[in-house]
Amino acid sequence: MKILILEDEPLVAESLKKHVLAIEPDAIIEGPVATVKEAKTILSSSQPDLIISDIQLADGISLDLFTEQRTICPIIFTTAYNEYAIRAFKVNSIDYLLKPIDRNELKAAFAQFHSLQEAYGKEMYLRHLNELLSDFKKAPKYKERFTVHSGRNIVLVNTADIAYFSKEELIFLHDKDGKKFITDFRSLDEVGELLNPEKFHRANRQYLVQLSYISSMRSDETGKILVSLSVKSPEITVSKEKAPVFRKWVEG
Repeated sequence: MKILILEDEPLVAESLKKHVLAIEPDAIIEGPVATVKEAKTILSSSQPDLIISDIQLADGISLDLFTEQRTICPIIFTTAYNEYAIRAFKVNSIDYLLKPIDRNELKAAFAQFHSLQEAYGKEMYLRHLNELLSDFKKAPKYKERFTVHSGRNIVLVNTADIAYFSKEELIFLHDKDGKKFITDFRSLDEVGELLNPEKFHRANRQYLVQLSYISSMRSDETGKILVSLSVKSPEITVSKEKAPVFRKWVEG
């Protein structure tokens, strides 16, 4: 069985591969693939038996790929947390897994895959997939405001006023005035799924930045990109590996 993994976080991808091989030791794993663009190239020439796909990839939403390109194999979606996506995909042959991935839940998803393997190619299942993806495209995608904590107060911050999010022991929101607020999020992946990928980008494991607050960028001798924001913040480093994708995002 050939399995394609779409995941842009290396540690998450490595953990997922170990879980898959523990459950399906004979599986041939392709990937991990970090971008929609690369996945599109792969799927244009061949189809795996199963796709395990994060919803938010490095250059956009994986669902855009499946709406543009006919996919005739089952898909198990993974997500940090996205309420409307979870409701949308819990139907028949499509399952979702909540990060961090639990091996027992993944095993159950594979059991579901095997039970539907023969029937999935039938028109009924392809119709279900197309209907689900069509419904998702109609759903509101991105948050316009966030509730955060300032002491004992709950504060409302418009998305347009957010300069960046940071991960420390907690996930913090930093606004245009340099104020820092505690959020209820558990990970930057969770935050990223609620934001427009044209405006926000995961620069590294610690920072998620908004394009309009980037004031300057420079490359160092190793090929990394060093990003300065127009608000008070540390200089943000983008790795050499992610630099091309980041630069393309900035250039639009």
